[in-house]
Amino acid sequence: MRNLEAKFPLADRAATLDRAQAIGFEYVATLVQHDTFFRVANGKLKLREQLGDAWLIHYHRHRENGLEISDYEMVAVSEPLKLRTMLSASLGVVGELDKRRSLFRRTNIRLHLDEVANHGVFGELEAVMDSGSDPATCRAELSAILVALQISPEQLIETSYFEMPR
Repeated sequence: MRNLEAKFPLADRAATLDRAQAIGFEYVATLVQHDTFFRVANGKLKLREQLGDAWLIHYHRHRENGLEISDYEMVAVSEPLKLRTMLSASLGVVGELDKRRSLFRRTNIRLHLDEVANHGVFGELEAVMDSGSDPATCRAELSAILVALQISPEQLIETSYFEMPR
């Protein structure tokens, strides 16, 4: 699977939410998530746990024209505690992260308004691309949304939340 991402700090969550809803984003859910990141030789590997669900996610990211392209695979996990214990012992943990995520959607684009423990409040746009998606079209759409949200290219964050200084 593949998506195009843009992540940015939020100085005014309410204003960003108003702008997002004005251009068609609709509320989907609020999720409380715990991510555990494991030491791996290639890419990143995380176990994402939220109420009633868990996934093991492996991904690679690279930047193109100011936005990140993420290639990823997800596997549903039925025993997250056992898996976290096993992977922690065998691979080692490089970071953990707790967040409260408000999820909004407009067509194939998700907007996350994230309250990240010990880091602050952020926004993240993800354009989910299927095999027939044109990355240039998705890039143009994300760029237009960033303009509508009043987020400048200089505000975009290039690292994962868990890699940011506390």
